[in-house]
Amino acid sequence: MSQNVYQPQDAKGRDDKTNRARMLISCPDRAGIVAAVSQFLYEQGANIVQSDQYTMDPEGGMFFMRIEFDLQNLEQNLPSLQEDFTRVADRFEMRWSVYRASRKKRLAIFVSKEDHCLLELLWQWQAGDLEADIAMVISNHNDMRGLVESFGIPYHHIPVTPDTKAEAERQQLELTSGKVDLVILARYMQIVTPKFIERFTNRIINIHHSFLPAFVGGKPYQQAYDRGVKLIGATAHYVTAELDAGPIIEQDVQRVSHRDNVSELKRMGRHIERIVLARAVKWHAEDRLVVYQNKTVVFI
Repeated sequence: MSQNVYQPQDAKGRDDKTNRARMLISCPDRAGIVAAVSQFLYEQGANIVQSDQYTMDPEGGMFFMRIEFDLQNLEQNLPSLQEDFTRVADRFEMRWSVYRASRKKRLAIFVSKEDHCLLELLWQWQAGDLEADIAMVISNHNDMRGLVESFGIPYHHIPVTPDTKAEAERQQLELTSGKVDLVILARYMQIVTPKFIERFTNRIINIHHSFLPAFVGGKPYQQAYDRGVKLIGATAHYVTAELDAGPIIEQDVQRVSHRDNVSELKRMGRHIERIVLARAVKWHAEDRLVVYQNKTVVFI
């Protein structure tokens, strides 16, 4: 029997991004930053197609900028542009990075037994709405193998027990280190160790099934029900060594009432989780996030 293998389709009419780059900048705020960056790109022959900026405080605060530009023969010209930009960056004490828009980020999705967040990412990838390549799915269970492999995506089953956790992490790092740009915990019900987090600093996104900082830990919907909440939500955040305390990327909520039992709260919560996680992954894949201290600046 032949197997259907889905391939993501680029949206019709989507611009060719072969010569497009994205620059993310953060630095102490002062006059002349936008002018200096714009003038530099003009002198390089680049055409700015989008520019966003944000300042925390015009006097003594931090300045953040995301700029998209087109440059002919980007592949050949980008290295020299980056080298020349260091003079501007040094003058303004910038932390900066440049990404080629045509280079899709490679994703590794970690999942356990719940499929709703995984499915949302697969559907958006299949439709061409998620500008990324799903390189692999890694799970501590075999439940999702048939689903994932029907999309033509490699599936790796790595069981995790208290006795095998170190070996499981070694296998996970062997599969992902240097091979993926972003790790997504799509309801992966295992704690990631500091060693793994250090390897992917600000490159692991988790979905927390409550509206942080409320109801951390286990059974958040039971906690919410017991408190009689009127809103439930979900939080997507970067993973840090402190559990559920990393920089928040996206959140959403839905109104509930006293008539909704725990099962109904969970059903509504799953819908919020899948949407919130997909947004966060999409924004990271499109280089729309800047992390500063324990917060994110999101250019959307």
